[in-house]
This record gives sequence, structure tokens and C-alpha cells, in this order.
Amino acid sequence: MLTVQTCHSDVKTHRLSECIKPGAEPQHFQLQFKTNGRLQPAPRDFLPLEPGDHLKVCSQAYTCCTQEMEERYSQLSKHDFRNAVVELSNHLQTMFSSRYKKFDEFFKELLENAEKSLNDMFVRTYGRLYMQNSELFKDLFVELKRYYVGGNVNLEEMLNDFWARLLERMFRLVNPQYHFTDEYLECVSKYTEQLKPFGDVPRKLKLQVTRAFVAARTFAQGLAVARDVVSKVSAVNPTPQGTQALLKMMYCPHCRGLISVKPCYNYCFNVMRGCLANQGDLDTEWNIFMGSMLLVAERLEGPFNIESVMDPIDVKISDAIMNMQENSMQVSQKVFQGCGQPKTLAQGRTARSVSEGGFSARFRPYNPEERPTTAAGTSLDRLVTDVKEKLKQAKKFWSSLPGNICSDEKISVGTGNENECWNGSAKSRYDFAVTGNGLASQVNNPEVEVDITKPDMVIRRQIMVLRVMTNKLKNAYSGNDVDFIDVSEESSGEESGSGCEFQQCSTEFEFNATEVTGNSNKSDKKVNTSAAPSSGLSQAALFLSILVLAMQRQWR
Repeated sequence: MLTVQTCHSDVKTHRLSECIKPGAEPQHFQLQFKTNGRLQPAPRDFLPLEPGDHLKVCSQAYTCCTQEMEERYSQLSKHDFRNAVVELSNHLQTMFSSRYKKFDEFFKELLENAEKSLNDMFVRTYGRLYMQNSELFKDLFVELKRYYVGGNVNLEEMLNDFWARLLERMFRLVNPQYHFTDEYLECVSKYTEQLKPFGDVPRKLKLQVTRAFVAARTFAQGLAVARDVVSKVSAVNPTPQGTQALLKMMYCPHCRGLISVKPCYNYCFNVMRGCLANQGDLDTEWNIFMGSMLLVAERLEGPFNIESVMDPIDVKISDAIMNMQENSMQVSQKVFQGCGQPKTLAQGRTARSVSEGGFSARFRPYNPEERPTTAAGTSLDRLVTDVKEKLKQAKKFWSSLPGNICSDEKISVGTGNENECWNGSAKSRYDFAVTGNGLASQVNNPEVEVDITKPDMVIRRQIMVLRVMTNKLKNAYSGNDVDFIDVSEESSGEESGSGCEFQQCSTEFEFNATEVTGNSNKSDKKVNTSAAPSSGLSQAALFLSILVLAMQRQWR
């Protein structure tokens, strides 16, 4: 009397849900389905337990599975794998997306509030004279907003132009008895730096505004880049070899009747390390990027705090105006010496003076309780404190992804039950060591056949995106202006997983040079190393690395 397995299946989904081992002759066993908890005779056309020589991946011993069922399980394993990656990645992507929206909303509303504050108080303080010249201040905020959203604005030049135009307007007001031509006023504006009619306010404000806006804009861009990188890299598309490994791990035990036996943790770890090899290569650049984001976040809390710059900007501009008024005689005399004596207006046509127009009033700022609240009633300090903690948690996300997937009890048994688990061939202990992280380390992967000469080009592009953004963050940290990255131009809909030959892909994307190193002492495990990088490719990688550095300097 031989012991054979009788397979039960869910009629609706055709997934095997249970196997039992009754005593029966192989040719006389009865196949049954388990439906709604009850065993029922299987349909006559359902295939009974038979040799598995028709299967392509699962064991060819006696099996419950047909070739059609194996193919269905193959598709199901890919689906489960993608869901596992997306489930963990979605939380990270949502975090970056929500923080980007919050920061973006905060910065934009901060500018709106600062403009409203200046307008309201200047109307109350300077009255009609301000209203007649209000477009000058409106233009200032238009340019600041345009810079933040990615416009081609040189902050330093824009602020210099603002003070030069303000000097022209003020010079007319403090010298109402003269007629000034446009050419004469252009000459006046050239003396802005030399005469310092507004005191030290323009120099200090230019430094503060430039640093704060560069840091704020670059940090917001960094959050958007992180969101998009997670979106693209988590759209995994396993290779055919990866799909076979996933099928073998997740569903081949079902065909052996081991429905409730889950994969061993280290076995799962090796399969995931192989299927996510390219994502592992992203980890180093990702961690550097996260570190740079944290450094800029610290700047936003300290000397580059855009909130502390924009809230009192109305006070600072008013102080500059008062400096000009108090020093108007000395400034005028020096301008007359440099630009010549202007023509005097005919008697009775003298323009209204500053004192007559009410410009002599000292600016009164808002009381703290009068100041408008910023976005959602929050502050930059609270936003930065929150996001810094999230950035720290996001470090090492990609290298930790295989382990986090396998820690899910739906995927593997975890680390506590190493003997009662599926090891790829039987219910037993898994004896192979866990392979390293990244593409090069998969030369020793015992479970997934990985061609280490075919890097995933979607991920290589994202590595380059991170490098460029990190370079911009480092410049922003130092207070240097950086170019805007239009994240909307990034290609969408890409999936990672399909590698390509270095020689074939280098013309499509020239920044894909990645040094591939690894231990080649693989024994009896399967891996394609027939196209390992040659010395010529190493020289090409070195050349492209130098090219990357050169172009990064240009982007600065």
C-alpha cells in the first residue's frame, strides 16, 4: 500500500488550498475538492496526481499541478512580488509627496502673506506716494515667486535692480525742485553700490534672501525628486529568471501538497536580493542624497530660514527708505558731482516733496498677534522637525527592502522557524548563506540567475538624478544658487527590471557607468557571467565617470 496525496482545490480560483494523504493505491485514489469547508468529488475532467515531467519550473516528481496551473502560479507570483514592493514603497512615496505639498504650500503662502503685510502697512504709513509707486514692490514679489516656481531669475541681479529702481523713485521725491531725464536717472542708479543710500540693508537682505530662497526651493525640489525616484524604482518588472525563482519559492510547494508551508527566511532573502539587485545599487546614492537633504534642513532651521527673512521684509525695506530720506542731502550732492547738475523746474511746478507726501513717518510693524499665520497655521520649524525624522527613517530603504519583504508573515516564516519551512525543494532547513546587496554581489546568489553585466537602465537613470540633485543640495547648503530641476519633465511610466548590455545602452544614456565588482568564486550555482566586463569597459566606465563630474561642474 503506497501513500499518495489527494489534492483539493478552490473551485472558484483554482488555487490548491489543501492536500491530504489518505492511504490508497495510486491507481485507485479519489481526487476531491474542498468547497465551503466540505470535500466533494472532483470533476471527471480534472487531472489527478501524476508525474510532473510536464512542469517547467516546479518539481517533476508526482504533482497536483497541471502545466496551465503552473503558468497561472507564475503570473500570480509576479503579482504578489510587485504588490509586496509597492506596499512598502507606497508609504515612503506618500510621505515624500505629502511633505512636498506641505512645504510648497507653506513657501507660496509665506510669500503671499509677506506681500500682503508690506502692502497693507505701506499704504497706512506712506499713503498715496506708496500707491503711486506700488508696482515696484509688486514686481519684487512677482520675481521672488517666479524664482521659487522655477523661473529663470537671477536673485542677485533682480534685487540689485529693485534697489536701483527704488533709488530712482526716491531721488525724485527728495529733490522735487529738479527735472530728471531718464538718462540722468540711469546715471543715478549706477551709484547705488558706491553711495549706499539705503545703508547696509540691501547688502544684508540680498545675502539673506538669496540663501533662504535657494535653500527653500532646492529642498522642496529634493522632496519632489525623492517622491519620483521612489515611484519609478518601485515599479518592478522581474526578469524571466527572477520570475522562475519567485514561482519556485511562492507556489511550487503547493504543487507538492505543502500548502501551509512558507518559504524559509534566508531562502526568501536570497530570492528578493536577486530580484531587487538593481534597487540595491541605488542605496548608496540614496543615502548620500538623504544626508544632503538633512544638511539643508538644518540650514532651513538656522541661518537660511526663509520665514525669518520674509516675515520682517517690510520692516527692512522701510528702514532702507528711512536711511535714504535721512541721508538724502549727502547722497544728492554726490550724485550731482558724478552725474552733473540737473535742471531746475519752473517756479510753481515743483514736485511734491517727501515730507509733504508723508514719507517722513517711521514704519510701524505688525504686533505679533496681528501678523497673518502661514500655511495651515504652521511654521517652518515644525515642518522641518517633522521631515527630518522622516528623512532619517528613509535611509537604507533600498538595501533593507528584501529583508522587510521577507519579514512579512504572508511571505515567509521569518527567522524563528528555520527547520519547518520550504527551502526550494522540500520542507527542511535552508543551508545556503545570504548573498550580499547590489547587482555585483548576485554572482554568488544560489537562487536567482542574475546577469551582472546588464544593469537596469531605469534605475541607472534614477541614480544619476540623485547625484545631480545631491550636488545641488550641497551648493544650496553653501549658499550658492543652483539651477532649477523641472521634475515634470522626467519620463514617466518606466518600470525597472529589464537590464541591457552596456555596449547597447551607452548610446541611449551616457551616464550609466557603474563599476561592477564581485567575487567570482561561485561553485555549483547558476549565474550568467559569460559577458563579464573587460578591461576596455573599465576604461569606458572611468571615462564616463570623469565626464559626469565635468558636467556636474557645468550644472553648478
